[in-house]
Amino acid sequence: MHSNGFNGGGMTWLGFELSVLRNLKFKSVALPLSGEPHLGQYLKRWGVRVSANDPTQWAATKAAAFIENNSEALTEADVDKILADAYVPGSYFHNPTLLTWFNETDAWWFDNVRTNAEQLSSPHKRALALALGMAVADYVFSFNLETRDLRQPLSLTNVFRRLWSAIAPPIDNGQRNSSSNLSARSFVAETYDTDVLFLRLPHPPRAMDSRNARVLSWREDWVRQGKATTDRGVLSPNRMFAPVETKEQYLKSIEDLLHIAGHLPTWAIAGISDGFVSTDELIEAVGNARKIDAVYTKDFSELLGLKAVIITASA
Repeated sequence: MHSNGFNGGGMTWLGFELSVLRNLKFKSVALPLSGEPHLGQYLKRWGVRVSANDPTQWAATKAAAFIENNSEALTEADVDKILADAYVPGSYFHNPTLLTWFNETDAWWFDNVRTNAEQLSSPHKRALALALGMAVADYVFSFNLETRDLRQPLSLTNVFRRLWSAIAPPIDNGQRNSSSNLSARSFVAETYDTDVLFLRLPHPPRAMDSRNARVLSWREDWVRQGKATTDRGVLSPNRMFAPVETKEQYLKSIEDLLHIAGHLPTWAIAGISDGFVSTDELIEAVGNARKIDAVYTKDFSELLGLKAVIITASA
C-alpha cells in the first residue's frame, strides 16, 4: 500500500475524485450512490460507460437526465408546456407538502410544473424538466429573510427559462449508460461487466449540514409528489444500510456491502473523516474486505471541517 497526498486549496472535491480515478485504467464504472451527477458527466467525457444508481428518486432522476441521456434536450415548445399556467391555482394541491417548504404562490408553481412535466414525450425529457425544477428551488433556498427581496424581480418561470437557456447540451459518449433507483446492495449485487466500483460512502449523520438535509428532503418530496418513503435518513435501508447509532455499526455496514461487491475487479471507496470515523478506521474497514492498493487523502478542514479519503483496491 502506498499513500499520496493532494494539496492545493483550489482543488474541488470533484477534482479530487477525478484526480484519483485518472490513476486507474477502466472503460466502465458503477456508481451505487451517485448523488449529484457531476462525476458521471465528467466520466462520460472520458468515454467511460457509466452505470449510475441512487436509492433517492431525486438523484436517480438527475442521473437519467444527465448520465443515461445521450441525446435528448428540451425544446422551446417543451418548456412552454412545462410552464403553462404555472402560477394558476388549481382546485387542490397534487402535493400539499409543498406548503411546508414554500409560500403558497411558489408552492402552486412547483405543484403545477411537476404535473406539467409528466406530459412530456419521453422519460429523459421529463427527467430534464425535474432537474431544472430542482435548480429553481436551489435558487429559492439560496435566499434568507434578510435577502429575499433580491429575488422579487424574477418570477420562478423566468428563473426556469434562464436555467434552461444555460444548460449544456447532452454528452454523447457513444456508450449505453444507465440510471436506476435501487438500494445500493441490490445495485451492487446485480452489476456485472464493469471495471470499477466507485462508492461514495454516505456521510455519517453528524456530517450532514441541516440546510443541505432540508434541500435534499424537499427534492424527494417534490419528485415523488409527496409520496416519499418514511425511511429517508442518510443511513436508512433504502439509502445503503440500516440506521446506525455507533461507529462500529457504520464500519461493519461498509464491510458487508463491500463483500457483496467482491465480483467487481477494482474498487475506489470515497469517504470522509470528520470525527465520527477516522481515516485509519475507514482504511481498516476496506482492508478487511480486500487488499488495499493505495490511499489518497485531501484536507478540506479550512472549508468544511473534514478530510476526504479515497481508498483503491483490486482483486
